[in-house]
Amino acid sequence: MPPAPRIRRSRRTKIIATLGPASSTPETIERLYRAGADVFRLNFSHGTHADHAARIAAIRDLERRLGRPIGILADVQGPKLRIGRFAAGRVHLQTGQRFRLDRDPTPGDADRVELPHPEILEAARIGTTLLLDDGKLRLRVLHTRTDHLVTEVVVGGPLSDRKGVNVPDVPLAIPALTAKDRQDLAFALEHGVDYIGLSFVQRPEDVAEARAIANGRAWIMAKIEKPQAIENLDAVVALADCVMVARGDLGVEMPPEEVPLLQKRIVRTARAAGKPVVVATQMLESMIAAPAPTRAEASDVATAVLDGADAVMLSAETASGQFPYEAVNIMDRIIARMEQDPLWRNIVEASRPAPERSAADAIAAAARQVAGTLGARAICAFTTSGGTGLRAARERPEAPILGLTPSVETARRLAVVWGVHAALLPEPCRPDATVEEAGRVAMQYGFAAPDEDVVVIAGQPFGVAGSTNALRVTRCARPGTAAAAAAAA
Repeated sequence: MPPAPRIRRSRRTKIIATLGPASSTPETIERLYRAGADVFRLNFSHGTHADHAARIAAIRDLERRLGRPIGILADVQGPKLRIGRFAAGRVHLQTGQRFRLDRDPTPGDADRVELPHPEILEAARIGTTLLLDDGKLRLRVLHTRTDHLVTEVVVGGPLSDRKGVNVPDVPLAIPALTAKDRQDLAFALEHGVDYIGLSFVQRPEDVAEARAIANGRAWIMAKIEKPQAIENLDAVVALADCVMVARGDLGVEMPPEEVPLLQKRIVRTARAAGKPVVVATQMLESMIAAPAPTRAEASDVATAVLDGADAVMLSAETASGQFPYEAVNIMDRIIARMEQDPLWRNIVEASRPAPERSAADAIAAAARQVAGTLGARAICAFTTSGGTGLRAARERPEAPILGLTPSVETARRLAVVWGVHAALLPEPCRPDATVEEAGRVAMQYGFAAPDEDVVVIAGQPFGVAGSTNALRVTRCARPGTAAAAAAAA
Protein backbone atom coordinates (compact mmCIF):
# COMPACT_ATOMS: atom_id res chain seq x y z
CA MET A 1 0.00 0.00 0.00
CA PRO A 2 1.20 3.58 -0.59
CA PRO A 3 3.02 4.92 2.47
CA ALA A 4 1.19 8.23 2.87
CA PRO A 5 -2.62 7.82 2.78
CA ARG A 6 -4.53 11.08 2.99
CA ILE A 7 -8.07 9.87 3.81
CA ARG A 8 -8.85 10.36 7.48
CA ARG A 9 -12.30 10.30 9.11
CA SER A 10 -13.43 13.15 11.33
CA ARG A 11 -15.38 10.79 13.62
CA ARG A 12 -14.80 7.76 15.84
CA THR A 13 -17.94 5.67 15.18
CA LYS A 14 -17.60 3.64 11.99
CA ILE A 15 -20.02 3.06 9.10
CA ILE A 16 -20.84 -0.26 7.40
CA ALA A 17 -22.49 -0.04 3.98
CA THR A 18 -24.16 -3.03 2.31
CA LEU A 19 -23.41 -3.56 -1.37
CA GLY A 20 -26.05 -4.73 -3.83
CA PRO A 21 -27.63 -3.93 -7.20
CA ALA A 22 -27.56 -0.19 -6.49
CA SER A 23 -23.93 -0.09 -5.40
CA SER A 24 -21.79 -2.71 -7.10
CA THR A 25 -19.82 -0.78 -9.69
CA PRO A 26 -16.23 0.15 -8.81
CA GLU A 27 -17.14 3.83 -9.24
CA THR A 28 -20.05 3.62 -6.79
CA ILE A 29 -18.02 1.64 -4.24
CA GLU A 30 -15.29 4.28 -4.32
CA ARG A 31 -17.88 7.05 -3.98
CA LEU A 32 -19.40 5.34 -0.93
CA TYR A 33 -15.98 4.90 0.66
CA ARG A 34 -15.07 8.54 0.12
CA ALA A 35 -18.47 9.53 1.57
CA GLY A 36 -17.66 7.68 4.78
CA ALA A 37 -18.09 3.90 4.51
CA ASP A 38 -15.37 2.12 6.51
CA VAL A 39 -16.55 -1.46 5.97
CA PHE A 40 -18.53 -3.02 3.12
CA ARG A 41 -21.08 -5.76 3.80
CA LEU A 42 -21.84 -8.56 1.35
CA ASN A 43 -25.26 -10.08 2.02
CA PHE A 44 -25.12 -13.76 1.06
CA SER A 45 -28.92 -14.01 1.26
CA HIS A 46 -28.83 -12.40 -2.19
CA GLY A 47 -26.55 -12.56 -5.20
CA THR A 48 -24.26 -15.21 -6.64
CA HIS A 49 -20.68 -16.04 -5.74
CA ALA A 50 -19.66 -14.38 -9.00
CA ASP A 51 -21.44 -11.18 -7.91
CA HIS A 52 -19.67 -11.18 -4.55
CA ALA A 53 -16.28 -12.02 -6.09
CA ALA A 54 -16.58 -8.97 -8.36
CA ARG A 55 -17.42 -6.74 -5.38
CA ILE A 56 -14.50 -8.09 -3.35
CA ALA A 57 -12.14 -7.48 -6.27
CA ALA A 58 -13.42 -3.89 -6.63
CA ILE A 59 -12.93 -3.22 -2.89
CA ARG A 60 -9.41 -4.60 -2.86
CA ASP A 61 -8.50 -2.61 -5.98
CA LEU A 62 -9.82 0.54 -4.29
CA GLU A 63 -7.82 -0.34 -1.18
CA ARG A 64 -4.63 -0.57 -3.24
CA ARG A 65 -5.26 2.70 -5.05
CA LEU A 66 -6.15 4.71 -1.95
CA GLY A 67 -3.66 3.08 0.40
CA ARG A 68 -6.25 2.51 3.14
CA PRO A 69 -7.25 -0.85 4.68
CA ILE A 70 -10.95 -1.53 4.06
CA GLY A 71 -12.97 -4.13 5.96
CA ILE A 72 -15.28 -6.63 4.25
CA LEU A 73 -18.14 -8.32 6.13
CA ALA A 74 -19.58 -11.53 4.64
CA ASP A 75 -23.04 -11.93 6.15
CA VAL A 76 -24.24 -15.52 5.73
CA GLN A 77 -27.96 -16.19 5.49
CA GLY A 78 -28.49 -18.65 8.33
CA PRO A 79 -31.44 -21.04 8.68
CA LYS A 80 -34.34 -19.26 7.00
CA LEU A 81 -37.61 -20.88 8.07
CA ARG A 82 -40.42 -20.56 5.54
CA ILE A 83 -43.85 -22.01 4.82
CA GLY A 84 -44.58 -23.72 1.48
CA ARG A 85 -46.63 -22.51 -1.46
CA PHE A 86 -50.34 -21.91 -2.02
CA ALA A 87 -52.35 -23.19 -4.98
CA ALA A 88 -53.52 -19.64 -5.69
CA GLY A 89 -50.23 -18.06 -4.62
CA ARG A 90 -51.97 -16.13 -1.86
CA VAL A 91 -54.67 -16.58 0.81
CA HIS A 92 -56.28 -14.48 3.52
CA LEU A 93 -56.36 -15.86 7.06
CA GLN A 94 -59.23 -14.70 9.26
CA THR A 95 -58.65 -13.94 12.93
CA GLY A 96 -60.05 -16.79 15.03
CA GLN A 97 -60.00 -19.48 12.33
CA ARG A 98 -58.10 -22.78 12.53
CA PHE A 99 -55.05 -23.20 10.29
CA ARG A 100 -52.97 -26.33 9.82
CA LEU A 101 -49.22 -26.52 9.21
CA ASP A 102 -48.05 -29.93 7.96
CA ARG A 103 -45.41 -31.87 6.02
CA ASP A 104 -47.56 -32.34 2.90
CA PRO A 105 -45.86 -30.59 -0.07
CA THR A 106 -49.18 -30.18 -1.88
CA PRO A 107 -49.83 -26.45 -2.47
CA GLY A 108 -51.93 -25.04 0.36
CA ASP A 109 -55.19 -23.13 0.72
CA ALA A 110 -56.94 -21.04 3.36
CA ASP A 111 -57.07 -24.09 5.70
CA ARG A 112 -53.52 -25.46 5.50
CA VAL A 113 -50.02 -25.09 4.09
CA GLU A 114 -46.75 -27.03 4.14
CA LEU A 115 -44.24 -26.39 6.94
CA PRO A 116 -41.05 -28.09 5.69
CA HIS A 117 -39.24 -27.81 9.02
CA PRO A 118 -39.58 -30.87 11.30
CA GLU A 119 -37.59 -29.00 13.96
CA ILE A 120 -40.56 -26.66 14.49
CA LEU A 121 -43.00 -29.57 14.67
CA GLU A 122 -40.80 -31.24 17.29
CA ALA A 123 -40.26 -28.14 19.42
CA ALA A 124 -43.76 -26.66 19.36
CA ARG A 125 -46.01 -27.07 22.39
CA ILE A 126 -49.62 -26.12 23.07
CA GLY A 127 -49.61 -22.34 23.39
CA THR A 128 -46.45 -21.81 21.32
CA THR A 129 -46.58 -18.64 19.19
CA LEU A 130 -45.72 -18.75 15.49
CA LEU A 131 -45.12 -15.49 13.63
CA LEU A 132 -45.51 -15.36 9.84
CA ASP A 133 -44.34 -12.77 7.31
CA ASP A 134 -42.07 -10.77 9.66
CA GLY A 135 -44.64 -10.89 12.45
CA LYS A 136 -47.57 -9.52 10.43
CA LEU A 137 -49.57 -12.67 11.20
CA ARG A 138 -49.66 -14.46 14.56
CA LEU A 139 -50.71 -18.06 15.22
CA ARG A 140 -51.11 -19.96 18.50
CA VAL A 141 -50.61 -23.73 18.59
CA LEU A 142 -53.71 -25.65 19.76
CA HIS A 143 -52.67 -29.25 19.01
CA THR A 144 -49.35 -30.88 18.18
CA ARG A 145 -48.71 -34.06 16.21
CA THR A 146 -45.54 -35.58 14.80
CA ASP A 147 -46.49 -34.55 11.26
CA HIS A 148 -48.60 -31.40 11.75
CA LEU A 149 -49.69 -28.55 13.99
CA VAL A 150 -53.20 -27.21 14.41
CA THR A 151 -53.16 -23.49 15.18
CA GLU A 152 -55.57 -20.65 15.86
CA VAL A 153 -55.10 -17.43 13.93
CA VAL A 154 -54.62 -14.71 16.57
CA VAL A 155 -53.83 -11.94 14.08
CA GLY A 156 -54.93 -12.57 10.51
CA GLY A 157 -54.18 -11.04 7.16
CA PRO A 158 -52.93 -11.85 3.66
CA LEU A 159 -50.33 -14.62 3.37
CA SER A 160 -48.43 -15.59 0.23
CA ASP A 161 -45.91 -18.21 -0.88
CA ARG A 162 -42.70 -18.91 1.03
CA LYS A 163 -43.18 -16.31 3.76
CA GLY A 164 -40.91 -16.56 6.78
CA VAL A 165 -41.74 -18.25 10.09
CA ASN A 166 -40.43 -17.10 13.47
CA VAL A 167 -40.76 -19.15 16.66
CA PRO A 168 -39.85 -16.80 19.53
CA ASP A 169 -41.06 -18.99 22.41
CA VAL A 170 -38.86 -22.07 22.11
CA PRO A 171 -35.29 -22.89 21.06
CA LEU A 172 -35.05 -24.88 17.85
CA ALA A 173 -32.61 -27.72 17.25
CA ILE A 174 -31.32 -26.04 14.10
CA PRO A 175 -27.62 -25.31 13.54
CA ALA A 176 -26.68 -21.70 12.85
CA LEU A 177 -24.87 -22.81 9.68
CA THR A 178 -26.83 -24.51 6.90
CA ALA A 179 -25.29 -26.37 3.95
CA LYS A 180 -25.60 -23.16 1.91
CA ASP A 181 -23.91 -21.19 4.69
CA ARG A 182 -20.98 -23.59 4.73
CA GLN A 183 -20.49 -23.15 0.99
CA ASP A 184 -20.74 -19.38 1.33
CA LEU A 185 -18.38 -19.41 4.30
CA ALA A 186 -15.76 -21.41 2.40
CA PHE A 187 -16.05 -18.98 -0.53
CA ALA A 188 -15.79 -15.91 1.70
CA LEU A 189 -12.75 -17.20 3.58
CA GLU A 190 -11.05 -18.20 0.34
CA HIS A 191 -11.52 -14.63 -0.91
CA GLY A 192 -10.06 -13.07 2.21
CA VAL A 193 -13.03 -11.36 3.87
CA ASP A 194 -12.39 -9.87 7.31
CA TYR A 195 -15.56 -10.68 9.25
CA ILE A 196 -18.18 -13.42 9.06
CA GLY A 197 -21.69 -12.32 10.05
CA LEU A 198 -23.27 -15.32 11.80
CA SER A 199 -27.07 -15.15 11.54
CA PHE A 200 -29.68 -16.46 14.00
CA VAL A 201 -27.25 -17.36 16.75
CA GLN A 202 -29.00 -19.13 19.63
CA ARG A 203 -26.19 -20.69 21.68
CA PRO A 204 -22.47 -20.14 22.24
CA GLU A 205 -21.92 -23.47 20.48
CA ASP A 206 -23.12 -21.80 17.25
CA VAL A 207 -20.29 -19.28 17.52
CA ALA A 208 -17.77 -21.98 18.42
CA GLU A 209 -18.67 -23.93 15.27
CA ALA A 210 -18.10 -20.91 13.02
CA ARG A 211 -14.84 -20.07 14.82
CA ALA A 212 -13.54 -23.58 14.20
CA ILE A 213 -14.28 -23.28 10.48
CA ALA A 214 -12.76 -19.79 10.18
CA ASN A 215 -9.67 -20.91 12.13
CA GLY A 216 -8.43 -17.36 12.61
CA ARG A 217 -8.88 -16.32 8.99
CA ALA A 218 -11.69 -13.86 9.86
CA TRP A 219 -13.37 -12.40 12.93
CA ILE A 220 -16.75 -13.92 13.79
CA MET A 221 -19.51 -11.32 14.18
CA ALA A 222 -22.40 -12.86 16.14
CA LYS A 223 -25.75 -11.36 15.13
CA ILE A 224 -28.06 -11.06 18.12
CA GLU A 225 -31.58 -11.49 16.72
CA LYS A 226 -33.10 -14.39 18.70
CA PRO A 227 -34.50 -14.41 22.25
CA GLN A 228 -32.31 -17.44 22.96
CA ALA A 229 -29.21 -15.39 22.11
CA ILE A 230 -30.33 -12.79 24.65
CA GLU A 231 -30.65 -15.55 27.27
CA ASN A 232 -27.07 -16.65 26.48
CA LEU A 233 -25.73 -13.16 25.80
CA ASP A 234 -22.65 -13.19 28.04
CA ALA A 235 -21.48 -16.58 26.73
CA VAL A 236 -22.14 -15.64 23.08
CA VAL A 237 -20.26 -12.33 23.42
CA ALA A 238 -17.36 -14.08 25.17
CA LEU A 239 -16.86 -16.45 22.20
CA ALA A 240 -17.48 -13.94 19.40
CA ASP A 241 -14.91 -11.49 18.04
CA CYS A 242 -17.58 -8.83 17.50
CA VAL A 243 -21.35 -8.48 17.86
CA MET A 244 -24.23 -7.07 15.82
CA VAL A 245 -27.53 -5.81 17.22
CA ALA A 246 -29.67 -7.17 14.35
CA ARG A 247 -32.87 -5.31 15.11
CA GLY A 248 -34.90 -6.72 12.18
CA ASP A 249 -35.61 -10.25 13.40
CA LEU A 250 -35.01 -9.21 16.99
CA GLY A 251 -37.89 -6.76 16.59
CA VAL A 252 -40.09 -9.52 15.15
CA GLU A 253 -39.46 -12.05 17.91
CA MET A 254 -39.41 -9.59 20.82
CA PRO A 255 -42.02 -6.96 21.75
CA PRO A 256 -41.18 -3.62 20.09
CA GLU A 257 -40.94 -1.85 23.44
CA GLU A 258 -38.14 -4.23 24.46
CA VAL A 259 -35.87 -3.58 21.48
CA PRO A 260 -34.43 -0.17 22.55
CA LEU A 261 -33.52 -1.58 25.96
CA LEU A 262 -32.05 -4.73 24.43
CA GLN A 263 -29.95 -2.57 22.10
CA LYS A 264 -28.48 -0.77 25.09
CA ARG A 265 -27.92 -4.03 26.97
CA ILE A 266 -26.14 -5.71 24.04
CA VAL A 267 -23.94 -2.65 23.42
CA ARG A 268 -23.08 -2.42 27.10
CA THR A 269 -22.24 -6.14 27.33
CA ALA A 270 -20.04 -6.05 24.23
CA ARG A 271 -18.23 -2.91 25.38
CA ALA A 272 -17.52 -4.42 28.80
CA ALA A 273 -15.98 -7.41 27.04
CA GLY A 274 -13.93 -5.18 24.74
CA LYS A 275 -15.66 -6.55 21.63
CA PRO A 276 -16.69 -4.27 18.72
CA VAL A 277 -20.49 -3.89 18.50
CA VAL A 278 -22.55 -2.85 15.48
CA VAL A 279 -26.10 -1.45 15.53
CA ALA A 280 -28.00 -2.44 12.37
CA THR A 281 -31.33 -2.51 10.52
CA GLN A 282 -33.64 0.26 9.32
CA MET A 283 -31.40 3.08 10.54
CA LEU A 284 -32.23 5.28 7.54
CA GLU A 285 -34.97 3.10 6.03
CA SER A 286 -36.88 5.94 4.36
CA MET A 287 -33.78 6.75 2.29
CA ILE A 288 -34.40 3.66 0.18
CA ALA A 289 -36.77 5.93 -1.72
CA ALA A 290 -36.07 9.45 -0.39
CA PRO A 291 -32.95 11.64 -0.59
CA ALA A 292 -33.12 12.65 3.10
CA PRO A 293 -33.93 10.74 6.31
CA THR A 294 -36.78 11.38 8.69
CA ARG A 295 -35.92 13.25 11.88
CA ALA A 296 -36.72 10.09 13.84
CA GLU A 297 -34.14 8.15 11.79
CA ALA A 298 -31.50 10.82 12.41
CA SER A 299 -32.24 10.49 16.12
CA ASP A 300 -31.93 6.68 15.85
CA VAL A 301 -28.41 6.98 14.44
CA ALA A 302 -27.54 9.53 17.11
CA THR A 303 -28.85 7.22 19.86
CA ALA A 304 -26.60 4.39 18.66
CA VAL A 305 -23.64 6.77 18.84
CA LEU A 306 -24.61 7.85 22.36
CA ASP A 307 -25.07 4.20 23.38
CA GLY A 308 -21.41 3.64 22.50
CA ALA A 309 -21.66 1.47 19.37
CA ASP A 310 -18.44 0.92 17.45
CA ALA A 311 -20.28 1.06 14.13
CA VAL A 312 -23.70 1.64 12.58
CA MET A 313 -24.88 -0.17 9.47
CA LEU A 314 -26.83 0.60 6.31
CA SER A 315 -28.63 -2.30 4.62
CA ALA A 316 -31.15 -1.79 1.81
CA GLU A 317 -30.43 1.95 1.93
CA THR A 318 -27.16 1.36 0.06
CA ALA A 319 -27.76 -2.13 -1.41
CA SER A 320 -30.93 -1.45 -3.37
CA GLY A 321 -32.01 2.10 -2.53
CA GLN A 322 -32.18 5.03 -4.88
CA PHE A 323 -29.80 7.23 -2.85
CA PRO A 324 -26.87 5.12 -1.57
CA TYR A 325 -24.35 7.99 -1.58
CA GLU A 326 -26.72 10.34 0.21
CA ALA A 327 -27.41 7.69 2.88
CA VAL A 328 -23.72 7.25 3.71
CA ASN A 329 -23.11 10.99 3.55
CA ILE A 330 -25.88 11.94 5.98
CA MET A 331 -24.95 9.11 8.36
CA ASP A 332 -21.36 10.42 8.37
CA ARG A 333 -22.65 13.94 9.10
CA ILE A 334 -24.96 12.81 11.92
CA ILE A 335 -22.16 10.87 13.64
CA ALA A 336 -19.63 13.68 13.27
CA ARG A 337 -22.08 16.23 14.65
CA MET A 338 -22.95 14.06 17.65
CA GLU A 339 -19.28 13.52 18.48
CA GLN A 340 -18.63 17.26 18.45
CA ASP A 341 -21.18 17.89 21.19
CA PRO A 342 -20.05 18.10 24.85
CA LEU A 343 -23.01 15.88 25.81
CA TRP A 344 -21.49 13.01 23.81
CA ARG A 345 -18.16 13.24 25.66
CA ASN A 346 -19.95 13.42 29.01
CA ILE A 347 -21.90 10.26 28.19
CA VAL A 348 -18.73 8.52 26.97
CA GLU A 349 -16.98 9.32 30.23
CA ALA A 350 -19.93 8.19 32.35
CA SER A 351 -20.46 4.89 30.51
CA ARG A 352 -16.85 3.66 30.41
CA PRO A 353 -16.55 0.10 31.81
CA ALA A 354 -14.03 -0.54 34.56
CA PRO A 355 -10.71 -2.00 33.33
CA GLU A 356 -10.27 -5.74 33.69
CA ARG A 357 -7.54 -7.03 35.98
CA SER A 358 -4.92 -7.49 33.27
CA ALA A 359 -1.74 -5.76 32.20
CA ALA A 360 -3.25 -4.92 28.79
CA ASP A 361 -6.28 -3.20 30.33
CA ALA A 362 -4.18 -1.37 32.90
CA ILE A 363 -1.89 -0.05 30.15
CA ALA A 364 -4.84 1.00 27.96
CA ALA A 365 -6.54 2.81 30.85
CA ALA A 366 -3.29 4.54 31.76
CA ALA A 367 -2.77 5.58 28.13
CA ARG A 368 -6.15 7.31 28.08
CA GLN A 369 -5.39 9.14 31.32
CA VAL A 370 -1.89 10.18 30.28
CA ALA A 371 -3.08 11.36 26.86
CA GLY A 372 -5.84 13.39 28.49
CA THR A 373 -3.51 14.96 31.06
CA LEU A 374 -0.85 15.90 28.51
CA GLY A 375 -3.22 16.81 25.70
CA ALA A 376 -1.42 14.23 23.55
CA ARG A 377 -2.38 14.30 19.90
CA ALA A 378 -2.80 10.53 19.52
CA ILE A 379 -2.47 7.16 21.21
CA CYS A 380 -0.26 4.95 19.05
CA ALA A 381 -1.10 1.29 19.69
CA PHE A 382 1.37 -1.21 18.26
CA THR A 383 -0.73 -4.32 17.63
CA THR A 384 -0.06 -7.62 15.90
CA SER A 385 -3.40 -9.38 16.27
CA GLY A 386 -5.52 -6.29 16.95
CA GLY A 387 -5.83 -6.89 20.69
CA THR A 388 -3.98 -3.75 21.77
CA GLY A 389 -6.11 -1.64 19.44
CA LEU A 390 -9.26 -3.21 20.88
CA ARG A 391 -8.20 -2.51 24.47
CA ALA A 392 -7.34 1.10 23.61
CA ALA A 393 -10.74 1.55 21.92
CA ARG A 394 -12.55 0.04 24.93
CA GLU A 395 -11.34 3.04 26.93
CA ARG A 396 -12.96 5.50 24.48
CA PRO A 397 -10.12 8.05 24.82
CA GLU A 398 -10.50 11.61 23.66
CA ALA A 399 -7.28 11.30 21.64
CA PRO A 400 -7.57 9.40 18.35
CA ILE A 401 -6.07 5.90 18.22
CA LEU A 402 -3.47 4.96 15.64
CA GLY A 403 -3.47 1.18 15.27
CA LEU A 404 0.05 0.42 14.03
CA THR A 405 0.42 -3.10 12.69
CA PRO A 406 2.59 -5.06 10.25
CA SER A 407 -0.44 -7.20 9.29
CA VAL A 408 -2.78 -6.08 6.52
CA GLU A 409 -5.39 -8.54 7.84
CA THR A 410 -5.29 -6.90 11.27
CA ALA A 411 -5.44 -3.43 9.73
CA ARG A 412 -8.58 -4.39 7.81
CA ARG A 413 -10.26 -5.91 10.86
CA LEU A 414 -9.60 -2.74 12.87
CA ALA A 415 -11.73 -0.84 10.33
CA VAL A 416 -14.84 -1.68 12.39
CA VAL A 417 -13.33 -0.65 15.74
CA TRP A 418 -14.33 2.64 17.37
CA GLY A 419 -11.79 5.44 17.01
CA VAL A 420 -9.01 3.34 15.45
CA HIS A 421 -7.21 4.58 12.35
CA ALA A 422 -5.20 1.56 11.21
CA ALA A 423 -1.78 2.05 9.64
CA LEU A 424 0.52 -0.55 8.14
CA LEU A 425 4.11 -0.70 9.34
CA PRO A 426 7.12 -2.29 7.68
CA GLU A 427 7.77 -5.78 8.98
CA PRO A 428 9.45 -6.09 11.34
CA CYS A 429 9.59 -2.86 13.35
CA ARG A 430 12.73 -2.80 15.51
CA PRO A 431 11.79 -3.00 19.21
CA ASP A 432 14.19 -0.17 20.05
CA ALA A 433 12.62 2.08 17.41
CA THR A 434 8.93 1.78 18.32
CA VAL A 435 8.70 5.12 20.11
CA GLU A 436 10.40 7.11 17.35
CA GLU A 437 8.41 5.20 14.73
CA ALA A 438 5.16 6.13 16.46
CA GLY A 439 5.98 9.83 16.30
CA ARG A 440 6.98 9.61 12.66
CA VAL A 441 3.78 7.79 11.64
CA ALA A 442 1.59 10.14 13.70
CA MET A 443 3.02 13.09 11.76
CA GLN A 444 2.81 11.26 8.44
CA TYR A 445 -0.91 10.62 8.91
CA GLY A 446 -1.59 14.16 10.08
CA PHE A 447 -2.39 13.33 13.71
CA ALA A 448 0.50 15.29 15.18
CA ALA A 449 2.98 18.01 14.30
CA PRO A 450 6.65 18.41 15.32
CA ASP A 451 7.14 19.01 19.05
CA GLU A 452 3.70 17.58 19.91
CA ASP A 453 3.27 14.60 22.23
CA VAL A 454 1.88 11.17 21.43
CA VAL A 455 1.35 8.26 23.82
CA VAL A 456 2.72 4.87 22.75
CA ILE A 457 1.51 1.47 23.98
CA ALA A 458 3.06 -1.78 22.89
CA GLY A 459 4.15 -5.20 24.05
CA GLN A 460 7.56 -6.45 24.96
CA PRO A 461 8.75 -8.62 23.34
CA PHE A 462 7.43 -6.76 20.30
CA GLY A 463 5.27 -8.73 17.87
CA VAL A 464 3.93 -11.26 20.39
CA ALA A 465 0.11 -11.19 20.46
CA GLY A 466 -1.44 -10.47 23.85
CA SER A 467 1.70 -9.05 25.47
CA THR A 468 0.72 -5.37 25.88
CA ASN A 469 2.77 -4.21 28.84
CA ALA A 470 4.58 -0.96 27.96
CA LEU A 471 3.60 2.72 27.85
CA ARG A 472 5.78 5.59 26.71
CA VAL A 473 5.32 9.26 25.87
CA THR A 474 7.25 10.72 22.97
CA ARG A 475 7.52 14.14 21.42
CA CYS A 476 7.39 14.12 17.64
CA ALA A 477 10.80 15.03 16.23
CA ARG A 478 11.33 17.85 13.77
CA PRO A 479 12.46 16.75 10.31
CA GLY A 480 16.24 16.78 9.95
CA THR A 481 17.00 16.07 13.59
CA ALA A 482 18.90 13.01 14.74
CA ALA A 483 15.77 11.50 16.26
CA ALA A 484 13.83 11.93 13.02
CA ALA A 485 16.66 10.37 11.06
CA ALA A 486 16.74 7.40 13.44
CA ALA A 487 12.99 6.86 13.11
CA ALA A 488 13.19 6.93 9.32
CA ALA A 489 16.14 4.52 9.20
